[in-house]
Amino acid sequence: MLLEGFNSILGLIYTAMLVLAVVALIMAAVVREDAYRAAGKQTKPFWLIILGITVVVNLWVPMLFIQLAGLVATIVYFVDVRPALKAVMGGGNRRGGSSSDGPYGPYNGGR
Repeated sequence: MLLEGFNSILGLIYTAMLVLAVVALIMAAVVREDAYRAAGKQTKPFWLIILGITVVVNLWVPMLFIQLAGLVATIVYFVDVRPALKAVMGGGNRRGGSSSDGPYGPYNGGR
């Protein structure tokens, strides 16, 4: 019974890793090629290949070590590449205010 619960938890973890990889692949595919060069990151085909291999490995190769390597690549895309791409493409704050703006206007530190 304990082994069945452990297997179901592992199944959820594998599914979450697959979903993250698919989301990262889709996000990498919709960004323009020149944004990768402007951000100083690897090229778009590089990230599409890496994340595509990650998706394929998560679907068909039941080797945890290789899946964890793909998870590392996915995390690197989310925490390093994607924020740099958003900064280059003008993402982040779309209203044009400063970074200290709150929902009701700028925060002035209680002054």
